[in-house]
Amino acid sequence: MSEKTLVNRVVEPVYDVEDKPPLKEAVPLGIQHVLAMFAGNITVPIIIAGILGMTVGEKAFLIQSAMLVAGIATLVQANPIGPVGARLPVVQGTSFGFLPTCISIGKQFGLSGILGAAFIGGFFQMILGAFLKTVRRFFPPLVTGTVVLTIGLSLLPTGIKYAAGGVGAKDFGDPSNLFLAFVVLVTVIAFHQYAKGIFSAASILIGIVVGYIVAVFMGKIDFTPVMEAAWFSFPTPLKFGMTFHPTAIFAMLIMYIVTTVETVGDISGITMGGAGREATDRELSGGIIADGFGSSFAALFNALPNTSYSQNVGLVSFTGVMSRYVVTLGAIFLILSGLLPKLGAIIAVMPQAVLGGAAIVMFAMIATSGIVLLSQESLNRRNLLVIAVSLGLGLGFGSVPDALKFFPEWFKMIFAGSGIVVACLVALVLNIILPKDKSASESENRNVNA
Repeated sequence: MSEKTLVNRVVEPVYDVEDKPPLKEAVPLGIQHVLAMFAGNITVPIIIAGILGMTVGEKAFLIQSAMLVAGIATLVQANPIGPVGARLPVVQGTSFGFLPTCISIGKQFGLSGILGAAFIGGFFQMILGAFLKTVRRFFPPLVTGTVVLTIGLSLLPTGIKYAAGGVGAKDFGDPSNLFLAFVVLVTVIAFHQYAKGIFSAASILIGIVVGYIVAVFMGKIDFTPVMEAAWFSFPTPLKFGMTFHPTAIFAMLIMYIVTTVETVGDISGITMGGAGREATDRELSGGIIADGFGSSFAALFNALPNTSYSQNVGLVSFTGVMSRYVVTLGAIFLILSGLLPKLGAIIAVMPQAVLGGAAIVMFAMIATSGIVLLSQESLNRRNLLVIAVSLGLGLGFGSVPDALKFFPEWFKMIFAGSGIVVACLVALVLNIILPKDKSASESENRNVNA
C-alpha cells in the first residue's frame, strides 16, 4: 500500500478485500447483500414484461433469468477472469438506468430488439473499460465524488417509496407500511450501534429478518407464490431471440456510456466508503469491463443490462465489510435463487416496506461516501462552484423531467429523470474548462515535487 493511500485513509474496514470471515459470519453477510438488491433486480423485468404484455409464465422466466445472471456477473466481479472483474465486493444486478431506453426500444422492436441492442452495447462497454486509464485523469475525486453524492441523493426518494409500500401498491402510504419500515430502521440502528461483531456487521440482514417476521404477523405476506414455485428450473438461453436495429443500438450505446460513469462512481464509493482510499486504475477498468461482460452475457440468457448496484455500495460503507469472499457467497445464493425458483419466491414475497426501512440507511450512506470523496479535494470557491452547479442541474432535472418534454425523444431518453447523467456531464465539463485557483495549482505542484 502506498504512502499516499495510508495518508488518505480515513476509515478502516472491518474486513478488507482479501479477508475471509468465518463461514458463520460470511454467509449471513452475503445474504444481506442479496436482500439489499433483490427487489431492484426483479422489478425491472416485471415492469418490462407488463409493458410488453407477456404472460405470467414469461414474467416468472424473466425474473429467474435476472437472478441467475446477477449471481454470475457478481461472481466475476469479485473473482476476476483475466482483466474482467474489479476484485472488489461489487454486486451486479439489472439496471434501472436502462429502463426508459428498454421501454422505448421494446415498444418498437419487442424484447428481441432490447436483447440485441444490449448484447452489442456490452461489448462497447468492455472497450470503454479497456481504455479507461487513458481518460482516468478526467475523473478526479471532484467529479467522481459529485457523481456518488448525486447517486445517493437521487436514491433517497426511492427509499421512502419502498417504505411507503412501493410505487403502484394499493396501500401506498398506509401507516402500517411506514410502521413496518420504522421497525426495520430502528432494528438496524440498534444492532449497528450497540451490538458487536457479526451482529453489528449484519445489522441490515437482522433488520430485514425482523421486519419479515413482523410482516407475517401483520398478514402482509401471501405465501401462495412460494407454494406454486418449482423446485428446480434452468433458464433457456436465447428463448426470445435477438434482433439488431441501428436506432436501438445507438440509444443503448449512449446508456452504456452513462452506466460506465455510474460504475466509476460506485467503485469509488466502495473503496472510499469501505476502506478510505481511492480506487485504482485496475479496479475501475476491470469493474467496467465486467459490467459490459455481464450485460452481454445477460442478453444471451434473456436478461436485461446489468450494472453495479448502488445500494450495495451503501451497505459496504455502512458495515465496513469489504471482503469479496462475502460477496462471492452472496453471488452463489443469487445463482441458487435463479436455479431454485422456490427459494427466490421466499424473498420475492417480502413486502417492499421491509426493504424500505433498510434502504433509507443504505442510500444515505452512498451520499456520505460522496462527501468523503469530495473531502479529498480542496473545497475552494472554484470546486464548490463545480459541485453546486452539477448538483443543482442534475438533481433539478432529475426531479422535474417534464422540463425537457419538448425535446426529442432520444434526448429525453438519456437526460430526463436521470440526475446522475446531467450531474456527471456538468461536473466533467466544468472541471475541464474552469481555470484552477492559483493557490490550488501551487499546492498540487508542491505535492508532486514532495
